[in-house]
Amino acid sequence: MPPYQPSSDWQFEVPTSGSKRLPPAARYVESLTHQGYGFEAAIADLVDNSIDAGARNVVVSFLPDEDRLVSLLVIDDGCGMDDDALDTAMTVGGREGYSDTALGHFGAGLKAASLSHADSLTVISRTKRSPSAGRRWLTARAQADFTCDIVDPGYCQDLVDRYDGLIQWHGTIVRWDRVRAFDTVTTGQADRFLNDAIEKLETHLGLHLHRFLARDDFNIDIVVEDVRTKEELDHRGVEPIDPFGYRVPGRAGYPRTYTAPVEGVGEVALTAHIWPPKSPLVSFRGIGPLAERQGFYIYRNDRLVQAGGWNSTRSAEGHHALARVAVDLPNEPNDVFSLTVKKDGVTVTPAFARGLEQAADEAGHTFGAYLQEAETTYREAARRATEPQRKAVLPAGKGIDPKLRRTLRDELPELDGEDPIAFRWDTLPSDVFFELDREEREVKLNKEYRQVFNGGRRGGLNDAPVVKSMLYLMVNEIFQKERVRAVHTDNVALWNSVLVTAARCELSR
Repeated sequence: MPPYQPSSDWQFEVPTSGSKRLPPAARYVESLTHQGYGFEAAIADLVDNSIDAGARNVVVSFLPDEDRLVSLLVIDDGCGMDDDALDTAMTVGGREGYSDTALGHFGAGLKAASLSHADSLTVISRTKRSPSAGRRWLTARAQADFTCDIVDPGYCQDLVDRYDGLIQWHGTIVRWDRVRAFDTVTTGQADRFLNDAIEKLETHLGLHLHRFLARDDFNIDIVVEDVRTKEELDHRGVEPIDPFGYRVPGRAGYPRTYTAPVEGVGEVALTAHIWPPKSPLVSFRGIGPLAERQGFYIYRNDRLVQAGGWNSTRSAEGHHALARVAVDLPNEPNDVFSLTVKKDGVTVTPAFARGLEQAADEAGHTFGAYLQEAETTYREAARRATEPQRKAVLPAGKGIDPKLRRTLRDELPELDGEDPIAFRWDTLPSDVFFELDREEREVKLNKEYRQVFNGGRRGGLNDAPVVKSMLYLMVNEIFQKERVRAVHTDNVALWNSVLVTAARCELSR
C-alpha cells in the first residue's frame, strides 16, 4: 500500500460516505459506577431531584437490622412520576427538557450517584392521577443488557403506605440496597459508622442546600429507622450552614458587590465577604480546611455547586483565609462556566480571569483591593494578643436537638476522633435523676421525670433540650477522665439530689 500523500488543498469540512447508529454498549453502565461520587454528594444529587419535583419535605432514612445496615431510602413529597416518567428517569441520559431553574442538568445524576454506591437501585413513585409504580436497576443486569426490572405494584403500594405520613397523594422513594459502604461495617461498629456518616451528610446538605433550607417551606430530615419495628433510633433535622453566616463582618464596608465584565457572558456580580478573624462558627471552621474554603462560592439556581477555590485565577494562601466571594451563575448557556457532572465544582475559561482584573464596585473599588483588605484583616488579627481559648469537649450526640448540637459546635472546640455523648430516658430509681454510663458514653435520664419537661406532650428523641444541655456541660469533663475521682462522684450525687428535688417540686405544682 503506497504511503499517504497529503493534498496541497486543505479540506475545511471532513467528507463522509454515510452513517450508522452505534448505541452504547451495556458496559457503559459500569462507567457510571466509577464517576467518583462521594457518599454525601450522591445523596445531595438525589435531593436535587426531590427539589425539582417540588418537594417540601425530604427524609433520608438509614435502615439497620440489629447490628447490620441493610438499606438507605430518600423519600419526598414531590409531584411523583407515572410509568412513562419512571422509564425516562431510569434511562441513562433520559432526562430531557430541564427548566431554566432546575437543579438537574445532565440526566445521569440519579443513576450515576446511586450506582456509585449501591448495587441495587429502586425507584417507586406515585402521582395524584396514577397509582404507585416502580423500577429497579441491578448493576449486574444493567451491565449485561440494560435490563431494568418492573417492581411489583403491590409492593410499590406497601412501601408508599409505610411512609404515608410523608407521601400522601404524591411522592417518590429512592431505595438503595447492597450499599458497598455498609458491607464494610464490622460487628459492633454500626452506631459509630452511622454517627460519622450522618454528621458528614448533615454538613454537606446543610452547606450545599443552605439557601433552600433557610426557607420556611422546605425541610430535610435524616433518620435511623429499625427496619423491622419501624422505631426511630435517631432523628436529625438538617440546618442551613451559610458560608457567609457571620454575625459581624471582619471589616467595615463589607460585604461589597463587584461587577466583572466577562467576555461571552456579560456582567457577572461578585459579592465579596471578609469573615471575622478567628471565628469559631461551624460555617467558618466546620466545613473543611480553611485553605480550601477561601475563594469562590458558586451557585446555580440557589444550589451551591462549588464551596471555595480560586478556579486557577490565583493560588490559595493562608492570609486569604477570610476571603469568600459569592457568585451566581447566569441562567443562559455560555462557554465560560462549565458545571461538573457531580455538581461539585465549576471550570472556567481565561475570560473569567480577565474579567476579575477589571472588576470594580459602584464606588470604583477594585477586586484586587478587596483581596488586599482581606489579607490586611488577617494579618492584623494575627498580630493581636491571643484570645482566651475554650477547653475542647467531647461532641454532643444522640438525644440532643440538632440546632443545639450546632450551637455547641459553634461555641466549643471538639476533641477529634472521640465518640459523642448520647442521652436517653431509662428506668432508674426514683431518687436518681441521671446516671452516667462511661463505657457506652451515655447519660441515662430517669423517665419518671420526663413529663416535667414536655408539658404533658409525648416526648421525642430530642426533647428536654435545656436540662440535657446543662448536663452535657456539667458531665463532659467526667467522661474525659480515665479514672473518676471522689470529687466527681460527689458532684454527681449533689447534682442528682438537687435535680430530683426540683423535678418533684415541679410535679407537685
